Amino acid sequence: MFPRLYICSFQSPFASTIYTSLYRLHIIFIIMFFSIMSGGSMHSGLVGLVCLAIASAICCSSVGSSNNIMCLESERHALLQFKQGLVDESSALDSWKGEKDCCKWRGIACNNQTGHVITLDLSYSYYHSIKRRGEISPSLLELRYLNYLDLSYNDFGGMIIPKFIGSLSQLKELKLADANFSGPIPPQLGNLSNLHTLDLYHNQVVSPENLEWLSHLSSLRYLNMSYLDLSKVVNWPQSLSKLTSLTELQLSWCELPDVNLRSLPFINSSTSLQLLDLSGNSLNSSIFYWIANVSSNFVHIDLSWNKLEGGIPKGIQNLCSLESLTLWSNQLSENFEDSVKTLSCAENTLETVDLGFNQFWGSLPDLKRFFKLRKLYLSNNQLNGSVPKSVGQLSSLESLYLRGNSLSGVITEAHFLNLSRLQYLSLSGNRFSINLSSDWNPPFQLLRLDMSSCKMGPAFPKWILTQTDLTDLYLSNAGLSGKLPNLSSTSLFTLNLSSNLFSGALPSFSPMLQRLYLSNNRFSGHLSSLCATQSPYWMYLDISKNLLSGELPNCWMQFQSLYSLNLGKNKLSGKIPSSLGSLQGIGILRLHDNNFSGELPSLENCTGLLMVDLGNNNLSGKIPTWIDQSLKNLVILRLRSNEFNGIIPFSLCSLAAIHVLDLSHNSISGGLPHCFNNITSLPTNTGVGENVELVWKGIEREFPNLIGMRSIDISSNYLIGEIPPSIASMTELKSLNLSRNKLTGKLPEDFGNMKMLESLDLSRNRISGKIPSSFASLNFLSVLDLSHNNLSGRIPSGTQLQGFNASQYMGNRGLCGPPLTQSCPGEGTEIDNKEHDNDGLISLGFFISVVLGFVTGFWMVCGSLLLKTSWRYAYFRFLDNAKDWIYVKTAVYKAKLQR
Repeated sequence: MFPRLYICSFQSPFASTIYTSLYRLHIIFIIMFFSIMSGGSMHSGLVGLVCLAIASAICCSSVGSSNNIMCLESERHALLQFKQGLVDESSALDSWKGEKDCCKWRGIACNNQTGHVITLDLSYSYYHSIKRRGEISPSLLELRYLNYLDLSYNDFGGMIIPKFIGSLSQLKELKLADANFSGPIPPQLGNLSNLHTLDLYHNQVVSPENLEWLSHLSSLRYLNMSYLDLSKVVNWPQSLSKLTSLTELQLSWCELPDVNLRSLPFINSSTSLQLLDLSGNSLNSSIFYWIANVSSNFVHIDLSWNKLEGGIPKGIQNLCSLESLTLWSNQLSENFEDSVKTLSCAENTLETVDLGFNQFWGSLPDLKRFFKLRKLYLSNNQLNGSVPKSVGQLSSLESLYLRGNSLSGVITEAHFLNLSRLQYLSLSGNRFSINLSSDWNPPFQLLRLDMSSCKMGPAFPKWILTQTDLTDLYLSNAGLSGKLPNLSSTSLFTLNLSSNLFSGALPSFSPMLQRLYLSNNRFSGHLSSLCATQSPYWMYLDISKNLLSGELPNCWMQFQSLYSLNLGKNKLSGKIPSSLGSLQGIGILRLHDNNFSGELPSLENCTGLLMVDLGNNNLSGKIPTWIDQSLKNLVILRLRSNEFNGIIPFSLCSLAAIHVLDLSHNSISGGLPHCFNNITSLPTNTGVGENVELVWKGIEREFPNLIGMRSIDISSNYLIGEIPPSIASMTELKSLNLSRNKLTGKLPEDFGNMKMLESLDLSRNRISGKIPSSFASLNFLSVLDLSHNNLSGRIPSGTQLQGFNASQYMGNRGLCGPPLTQSCPGEGTEIDNKEHDNDGLISLGFFISVVLGFVTGFWMVCGSLLLKTSWRYAYFRFLDNAKDWIYVKTAVYKAKLQR
């Protein structure tokens, strides 16, 4: 038995095979020996064969048992230590508790000959609701034969990738994707010379100034460092070029430095790299130079979301194995026909071309030689002309996106002749006319169809009803009219038929429907059919700008997934049903421009509301206090043109995220709250993706978004008291309208702190006192109305204030100064005196009078002395006597002074 025990002690499969053969020969030799000793009879020969069979069975059994070997105790203990550092709230590692053989634990695989642990796969499964957390124990170093380690999609709380992982020398695959690591990448990973897969995707880790440690990974074939911070790695092209075995490289959204790759030394061409993803890195067009030199066998290239300019360079024309080229969202500008010529070498391989959101121009050439083309994305460029009918020969085509160009012409059945695999078709935003017969039977089954802004009407196309797999249908502004067919049997998730001329009652819709847009049509009748729809997945419902009438049904509790409801600008009436308050997930509620009456139902359970627009109805009652208590995230509150009364709740100031507060044209009384300073933040990101009608600078306009819109309008109410000084703390406010109230008192002195104001209307109140000098700081003001108040004093000097029409200040009897013609008190007298002085001293009449008086006086005195001798002698004698008298008096005065 010694040989069997000896053989079974070997753990190498190769050694086990050799020694098993030797053992069998040894048994045969023993049997033959005993057969000879027994005389070699036939009977003894049979006995020998039986013994041989038994010995072989025993041997094979003993060798086979070596395949069921259990894991080593030391490695089992190491795994348990590793588990102690984890928080496994999902109980995914429960099998690690009871089973002694760690090779049978979840996520563990062992060598079936040696029992060593070779695989540790604890990547998070999305079937579990809670990710594993914790730390990575250095006990993993006991797993010396580990060649596969995957800890992806867990949560390691921002810890640094452990340096000791670089000591697991047998690792071939290391996957740490999206596991919430942070800090620097340990260069010790460069010690893993056997590594052929490294996945660090989407962690908060950063790289030092170089990637030299990568150059030691000579066996690396797959590298994914997307969403890592590589902003300081200026030598990334040189470092990556040393990975001569690399076949797949993903460095998207890494903030790679934008280096001039044309100035780098020539990079030796490699035949290994096939997939390259450098999207989202703000790289310039010199990256094409690096691509053309680093490999000649590229299959997939993704350079979307960069800063590429010019056209597709000629270096790409040598990539004859290219299957996918994605250059979406750059600044490329070239005649598209030239781009097609550059790619002609890959006409036998190219399957995906994505050049969307660039500036390619010219017409679409014949593409039928690209017979393998599956996906063609040319959206949002500057292409013009018609679509060649040869596109219908691309029998492999699955996706065709031409939206947002300047293409024109007629689309016929010939354009789809052989497109049996087509699933996604987008032609919107062009000037196409769709000429497809009503009985046309398409060769394809679409999943998504977008022909918005194409001329399709007037009737709803019947061929669309043959598309039983269709999930998304966009036919807005397509010139369609008449009644909408029953769509309850379709598989639609999204239906957009807005801006057409559909009329009649609403039909039944698919119970799978999630998004329904029917705004700006002529649908009429009641909404009771919605209750029969039984669509629990509805998220967006927009039937605004139609002719719907009657009361709202009270069945909204069945639409718990509803996020946006827009029924504005119809003829709906009655009370707002209470079941709307059961929509806990709703974010947008728009019932504006209808005839709703009564008080608001409670919406306090709708805590996710961002927008409430109930303007232009007949709603009454006080403004509910639950608005500010429960709707903390409210961005737009629009209650204008109703019959709300009572005071503005002071707690309304707790709406810290508010962008638009419109309570105008109601019967609200009392004073303005003194707590407006609580909503000074007015954040930029609103989260409201809806068109919003606002009275902006005195005109009602529709805004596609609320970026930069910050407005308060409480005009046309019965407010009293002063404007609180705290209002000046709203430094980001752009529009303020408090006109047509009964406000009194003076304007706050620091009103000018609201430097972002573009529109200010305080007209038709009873505000008194002076306009504060700080008003001169309102440099962005383009609309101002202070008319019909009791303001007085001089209008402050400022470019903006003097630039408005005088009518914006009229009705303030005490107001003076430009642009008003009325002079300020005290300024008129001074001006009159100056004018009087100018008339008496400086005028031409004054000079004439002086000259005439001088001439007359001179000749009356001097003339008489010349003509009468006695007078002349008497005059000179008087002068002599006067001179003698002065001399004597002077001499006497001097003598007295000397004594």
